Amino acid sequence: MIRTTPARLALAGLASFTLAFFTLALAGPSDGMAQDEQGTDTGPAKLSSADLFELEYAGDPRISPDGKTVVYVRRSQDIMADRTRSNLWAVASDGGDHRPLLSGRHSYSSPRWSPDGSRIAYISSHEGSPQLYVRWMDTGQTALVTNLSGRPRSISWSPDGRWIAFINSVPAEKTSLAKPPKKPKGAKWADGVKVTDSVIYRFNGLGYLDPAHAHVFVVPADGGTPRQLTDGAFNHGGRYSFSGGTLSWTADSGAVVFSANRNENWEYETIEADVYAAPLDGGALRRITNAPGAENGARMSPDGRRIAYIASENNDKAYRTARLVVADSDGGNPRVLTADLDRSVGGIRWAANGRGLYFTYDDRGMRQVAYSDLGGKRRIIAGDVGGTSLGRPYVGGSFTVADDGTVAYSRTRPDRPADVAVTDGRRARTLTALNEDLLAHRALGQVNEITYASTLDGTEIQGWYVTPPDFDPAKQYPLVLELHGGPHSAYGPHFSAEIQRYAAEGYVVFYDNYRGSTSYGEDFALLLQYKYSSRDDFTDHMSGIDALIARGFVDPDQLFITGGSAGGIASAYAIGLTDRFKAAAVAKPVINWLSKTLMGDIYMYQIKHQFPGMPWEELEHYWQRSPLSLVGNVTTPTLLITGEADYRTPIAETEQFYQALKLRKVDTVMVRVPGASHGIAARPSHLIAKVDNILAWFDRYRTPDATESTGDSTGGSTTGENTGGGR
Repeated sequence: MIRTTPARLALAGLASFTLAFFTLALAGPSDGMAQDEQGTDTGPAKLSSADLFELEYAGDPRISPDGKTVVYVRRSQDIMADRTRSNLWAVASDGGDHRPLLSGRHSYSSPRWSPDGSRIAYISSHEGSPQLYVRWMDTGQTALVTNLSGRPRSISWSPDGRWIAFINSVPAEKTSLAKPPKKPKGAKWADGVKVTDSVIYRFNGLGYLDPAHAHVFVVPADGGTPRQLTDGAFNHGGRYSFSGGTLSWTADSGAVVFSANRNENWEYETIEADVYAAPLDGGALRRITNAPGAENGARMSPDGRRIAYIASENNDKAYRTARLVVADSDGGNPRVLTADLDRSVGGIRWAANGRGLYFTYDDRGMRQVAYSDLGGKRRIIAGDVGGTSLGRPYVGGSFTVADDGTVAYSRTRPDRPADVAVTDGRRARTLTALNEDLLAHRALGQVNEITYASTLDGTEIQGWYVTPPDFDPAKQYPLVLELHGGPHSAYGPHFSAEIQRYAAEGYVVFYDNYRGSTSYGEDFALLLQYKYSSRDDFTDHMSGIDALIARGFVDPDQLFITGGSAGGIASAYAIGLTDRFKAAAVAKPVINWLSKTLMGDIYMYQIKHQFPGMPWEELEHYWQRSPLSLVGNVTTPTLLITGEADYRTPIAETEQFYQALKLRKVDTVMVRVPGASHGIAARPSHLIAKVDNILAWFDRYRTPDATESTGDSTGGSTTGENTGGGR
């Protein structure tokens, strides 16, 4: 990849994105060395805002059936288009022959090997709209396979290599009520009214939805006419028409296997799906599972005798453990292979010999690849999967497995985004080094683990703190508390551009997997049932801060707080409970649960699983969980930042808090991100703007220089009485 220079950055027109306090710090000298006022090199430069345009990561690694080659999606930042580009690269399993397969300004994604390894299918927008292509690996010849109006997704080869299955959205008839009168010739009338009667009529990132349903298609692998295998007003392979899903095949290539909810009341059923098989000959669908709850991610065994899938109970809890089930091919004799594993599984894949399955699960902030035989005996294959979230250190990552058992996966490190790695279960080898040309010449903050007891009830909480690159334990530093979203998700010791930027500016950054986080079991996740947010998770955060203050290197008078989504809610709630923070940066929050649940896109799920009843039935409960109920206590200067096209936590929530704080004359600014949905930092300049605005806001209230530590743990009480700052 060609790296950009500071001069090119200056010419890129970043100033067109004008937000209050947007301060873009351009990269230092081209050799990556910082200099003092006399021009003397003082070591590697710190990570700058401009550096974020240079970051890359490897995603969706796909190992060939013979285990010799890995094709992966290389994601890099296009500074001229302000977009993340997805290209396809290949690397040999011994680390050699690293080369581009399909590269350029068009998007290339979803590489899938044919069963014999001679071809890959992929999706590209090369011709304008996303379409399905096939590339012959020996010659590089490429064929356009589809010409669709929608976007194909969840592509899957048949075992005989003759067919490719995919999911595509099929428009449905639009609802209408009254028929307008005939328009006179030449008249210019306003656009006609739009009538909506769908339960889900808009969705974050997609806006208002035209009526459509997701259906399963097949197309000849060498091109031809796609044929629709499913029908009806249902979504196949995903709950909504825009969802993906897993498609697999019967061993004889005679039917496509998928999950769907085909019940009459499907729009109101949040945790319900069964496994079906759609025959290629156009026959009736065959229902394979029919248990209460959701059966997803199904895969037939190579010999066709068994089927594996992931099962989740149908209950009203906010979190439920997803378990690996193996049954006969007709769904009979189901057996749970992970009954003793208090973790949710995903990404299941059969071993080539059919004697066991590979899958992932998250444990204490890390994603694992595991293998289980059909008796349930389990072993870890790889324990460092992840690194595919550039902005914040979320758990993530994926893997595939070759016929010989070699596993390719996205490998995480605290100081690097994901690279491609392979392992045989005993020794792992990293095949790529996508960011060495940049990060090897940058001084990064060090990621450190901390565990502590919450003063609420003694529950153990795991967290991490990142120290500035020039950290001196004899000094005291300002601290930023960064809270993850979800709340049923998790952070881990992974590379994070946002957190490294805070550390580069001299902050100790603390983040924790508070109660409610995943990767600690179902009971831990459900500690926030009907308590999101509340004093409970607030106490978890403050206990961690006090534990760090007690170590002597955190200034108790320079505490700052930020977080997005569920972390934004928790941040807004926290400043209503304490005045210990000098400033807050609240990103895409919910401020008023009464209004949010009746405005947000996932209202059907959220009300059923995160609240004890309807808003009009549980008015006081909704209100007490709303940060707006505590706004009369807030004195903390607060920055609010939300995307203007956010339908998950609509910007009206941010505006309510902004106006309430203005009424209280609290120092407050609102940063609106044009065109951004809930993924507020999806575009590179938006990520930079988010971080730089937050840093500028915190710098308003920060004492400039770190001070020598006295060894006292002033403000570091970990008693429940003082943790909340007196409120």
